[in-house]
Amino acid sequence: MAGLIDLVERLTTPHPLDRYLELVHPTFTLRDMRAEITHVRRGTVGSVTLTLRPNRRWAGHLAGQYVQLGVVIDGVRHTRCYSPVNAQGRRDRHIELTIKAHPGGLVSNYLHEEAIPGMVVDLAPAAGVFHLPEQRPEHVLLISGGSGITPGLSMLRTLANESYQGRVLFLHYNRSPEWVPHRTELEAIAMQHGNIQVEFRYPELGTDPNFGYDELERLAPWFASAQTYLCGPGGLMKAVRTVYEAEQLVDRLHTEEFTLTAAPADSADVEGDVTFSGSAVTTANTGASLLEQAEAAGLTPEYGCRMGICFSCTAVKRSGCTRNMRTGELDADPDQPIQICISAPVGDVDIAI
Repeated sequence: MAGLIDLVERLTTPHPLDRYLELVHPTFTLRDMRAEITHVRRGTVGSVTLTLRPNRRWAGHLAGQYVQLGVVIDGVRHTRCYSPVNAQGRRDRHIELTIKAHPGGLVSNYLHEEAIPGMVVDLAPAAGVFHLPEQRPEHVLLISGGSGITPGLSMLRTLANESYQGRVLFLHYNRSPEWVPHRTELEAIAMQHGNIQVEFRYPELGTDPNFGYDELERLAPWFASAQTYLCGPGGLMKAVRTVYEAEQLVDRLHTEEFTLTAAPADSADVEGDVTFSGSAVTTANTGASLLEQAEAAGLTPEYGCRMGICFSCTAVKRSGCTRNMRTGELDADPDQPIQICISAPVGDVDIAI
């Protein structure tokens, strides 16, 4: 079949076959993955929920994974990573995404304001190691904050659909009840399943503002025998890690970050020039990420999540030393692929962009 497609594409040169098929319908493609938005719901403050009907290339996702979604805004294609909130193995193969409109978020705000049924978006296959294992754990603890609720919601829905028998605690932090997407459904799941407990905390309203051992022991005294899945803002992530490190349970804690927690650069180390050899552009090193410095220089490298998760911003470093902004580790090996969203130059660096 692949050989036949290659033959047909040679006959349709200079355009690939998909360019002709999409004239019939934007989702008719043989190689590209796309989806049509079928439903749009804006019932939660600051969020929009989209239901997508993907083409036949969609192979599904594991509960907790993310997809890269691409849209064209003002003639420029932009991609971002979002975690499906539906249970894995959905029979109609549709995908449900709940997207929070972040301040300054180009794609999230565009979808929040402009998404309508019939709009076609690009997709990439589901990816990521943050997901439920095939062999379900004895117990499951899901902790999230803000828009970090999405992978946990997919996990909870999946466990509920499977009539999972272990204990489950879903603990979510947000600013107020109105900001919690799918809150009514979460409460209904807890009502229908005696082994599932759902708890909300609203720090801005003064309800249990701090995560700690005492709170965890009170809500889930069995947490030491559970697998814990954590996704949320930096403060919550740090608080949970502190407890698990103290209890020597780090091997049971699985995390996904939706914001980049960068190791700050020492101004004394910011020196040299950054050469974008693929574009014949050289600029003074500012200490920011290579992605940010490329954009400041007027370049438009491809990227997705800006957090080091999706790997779509990978480029080859020809020479020089870079610092991983998440770990602080230095890398001076030449001709190596690096993620430019989480790599900052230390001295002179040549990157093939």
